Amino acid sequence: MSPGVPLRSGLFTLFQFVVTPLFAVIALLTFPFAPLTRYRIISNWARLNIAAVRILCGIRYRVIGREHIPREPCIILSKHQSAWETLAYQVIFPPQVWVTKRELLWIPFFGWGLAMLSPIAIDRGAGTRALKQLLDQGRDRLKRGFSIVIFPEGTRVAPGQRGKYHPGGAWLAVQTAALVVPVAHNAGQFWRRNAFLKYPGLITVSIGAPIAPQRMTAEELNQRAENWIESETQRISADGDIQNSAA
Repeated sequence: MSPGVPLRSGLFTLFQFVVTPLFAVIALLTFPFAPLTRYRIISNWARLNIAAVRILCGIRYRVIGREHIPREPCIILSKHQSAWETLAYQVIFPPQVWVTKRELLWIPFFGWGLAMLSPIAIDRGAGTRALKQLLDQGRDRLKRGFSIVIFPEGTRVAPGQRGKYHPGGAWLAVQTAALVVPVAHNAGQFWRRNAFLKYPGLITVSIGAPIAPQRMTAEELNQRAENWIESETQRISADGDIQNSAA
C-alpha cells in the first residue's frame, strides 16, 4: 500500500464532513420545488464527491455501453460493491431514484438529503405491504420522469462474491413494462464496503443492452439480468486486476 493512501483517504473524509452538512441544508431548502428540480440541485453533492475522490484519492472511472441508456425512464439493476456507485450513477445516468431501506432516511444530514430525492424507502420486513409500496411508488416515479435504481442483492457485496438476487426489481419491471438496464462494475476493488481507505485506480462501469420485460416472468427476467451482471462483473474485475498489476 502506498504511504499516501491513508493521508489522501483522510482528506477525502474531511471533505465529506465539510460538504455534507452544507448540502443537507440546501436539500431541505429545495422542498418547495418540483422533484426533478430538487434532484438536479441536490445531485451536485454527488458530482462534487466524485470529483473530490478523483482528485484526492486518484479514483477515476470509464463507462462502457453508455449508448445503451434508454431515453425513457427505466429500471436499472446493478451490482452493489461500495458507496462509490451510489454517487457515480447520479453523474452517469439521467435523473433517478433508489429503492432503499427506510432506515437510511434517519441518518443525520445524509438521510435528510436522501429524503428530498424522492426515494422508494421500504420496510424490508413489511412483506406484501412493501411490494405494494414498491409498485405504487415505482409507477409514480417512472411517470414523473425518474429511472429507478435497484441493487438486487440488497446489500453491498465484496469483490469476487455473489449475493442472492431478489426478484423485486424484475417484478416491478414486469408490472410496469419498463425496460431493465443491467449494470456491472468493479468499484469494490478500489473503495470497499465501509472502508476508510480508498485506493487509486480506474473503475469500469459496464452498461448492458436494455431488456424488454414483455412475455417474461419476473423470475426469468431476474435470472437473465443476474447472468449478465455476474459474468460482466467477473470480466471487468479481471481486467482491473491486470491494469493494477501493470501500474
